[in-house]
Amino acid sequence: MKKSFNTEGYCDPDFNYMVDLSGRLKDIRAMVDNGKYFMVSRARLYGKTTILATLADSLKADYTVISLDFQGISFESEQRFVAAFSRQVLVAAEDIPADVQAELAQFAMVPDGKQTLSVLFFSLLKFCRQAEKEIVLIVDNVDSATNNQVFFDFLAQLRHYYLKRRRVQTFKSVILAGVYDVRNIKGEIRADRDKKMNTPWNIAADFTVDLDFTVPDIAGMLRDYEDACHTGMDIDVMAQLLYDYTSGYPYLVSRLCKLMDERIAGRPDFPDLQHAWTKAGFLEALKILLEEPNLLYQSMKGMLGDHPYLRKALYGLLITGKTVPYTAMDDHMEQAVMSGFVKNIDGTAAISNRIFETVLYNWFMAEEYADKKLTPHTGKPV
Repeated sequence: MKKSFNTEGYCDPDFNYMVDLSGRLKDIRAMVDNGKYFMVSRARLYGKTTILATLADSLKADYTVISLDFQGISFESEQRFVAAFSRQVLVAAEDIPADVQAELAQFAMVPDGKQTLSVLFFSLLKFCRQAEKEIVLIVDNVDSATNNQVFFDFLAQLRHYYLKRRRVQTFKSVILAGVYDVRNIKGEIRADRDKKMNTPWNIAADFTVDLDFTVPDIAGMLRDYEDACHTGMDIDVMAQLLYDYTSGYPYLVSRLCKLMDERIAGRPDFPDLQHAWTKAGFLEALKILLEEPNLLYQSMKGMLGDHPYLRKALYGLLITGKTVPYTAMDDHMEQAVMSGFVKNIDGTAAISNRIFETVLYNWFMAEEYADKKLTPHTGKPV
């Protein structure tokens, strides 16, 4: 089966062209081996699920790995959470001891009011004690529940047993992943000032592994593609071009490659792959990318609609040319960074890449024309 560039779901090295993740996996593996609990917080479509799936596969020789996804979890009540969580563990985990399996199966039934987090963790700790290999828990899409008290209590349970890990056998490592860093969940759950300063995820180690694609990363992926397709492209030039416009944002890199491979090649002006994988072909792919309503842009638009102050800050950067100091203490700046819109350049906030600059600028200007009823060509009132 021919490999392809993938922008839907996580990537599989058997089916998709990918950058070499081995260096990143080695760094993350070191955190797991050291028993760290941590959060992989990156913007949407940034390769989080791919890195977690690849990590899980690489850990299975030495650990029992439980990989869950909180998009499939109900947070309507504590009982429903326990039931949904138990069902996912039963599907995801291997070699569950018979007594633990029976307990989880009972919890997974229709909630009857008896399924509590404390009872669930009693069974999970029993699993940790009886398992032949230490257990690593990986949970993706945790930001789907960050304003929910049940999730807050779940984190509190993880923290409670983490602090007792020298006396109580618990998870070797816990990895949470999502857009929002749940270490900041304190601002979304508690209303009074004292409790807002407390978060159950303050045990988390810093995650400093860079998920951005570098020029060598992109070149390696293109080399794999070139070995299979023989386009004759200048790999180093194309890798640099892709990086210059995307700043290594994984989705944008893969999307441009996919467009050149599948949409540009075969057009009258680009009759084959050899013509598509040129600067001219790249620019045609870029034109499509800037104009299409893809999932990333829809997510960005929703984010700006939900956070008007974030929109105001980005508008100031792009339209008025206002210099915005970068400070991690600014909630709006933190939101912009987590969303992938902004990066820190020598203490000053800047839009993350040239594609985002163009897309956001076009959106803002379109809104200006609509709000003020200006003509597109003169900028004067209709």
